[in-house]
Amino acid sequence: MVQFIVGQRGKGKTKQLIEKANSTVKEAKGNVDFLDRSAQHMYELNNKIRLINVNEFQLDSEDAFIGFVSGIISQDHDLEYLFLDSFLKLASLEGKPITDCIRKLDLLSDKYKVNIVSSLSMSPDEVPADLKDHIALAL
Repeated sequence: MVQFIVGQRGKGKTKQLIEKANSTVKEAKGNVDFLDRSAQHMYELNNKIRLINVNEFQLDSEDAFIGFVSGIISQDHDLEYLFLDSFLKLASLEGKPITDCIRKLDLLSDKYKVNIVSSLSMSPDEVPADLKDHIALAL
């Protein structure tokens, strides 16, 4: 299942996501990947975490994003955790409905046993009702 760290812009979601990734990698039996829009946080992440700068790839739609995540999962059978910073921007979903994309990520997560944790720039009240159970932390 996809888990969210939710809050408005500037509330510290990225910091919480990095801390969770760094604590998770110490206990994880598999690999941990962190998708971000830049390499800015490279030195804040544990060196065992694979940082993927998504801006180096041409992702301009929800389908492209789902295909990209599918490709990451398919090439790493030991992937256990996937952290997504700025989910709405990564998936090109700013101002658009997110439910379908989250459902697709849930299917991938369940099928391949990959835990997905994502920051989501919206208040808990703005999260669609059928996705509220995905909220792990609200800031």
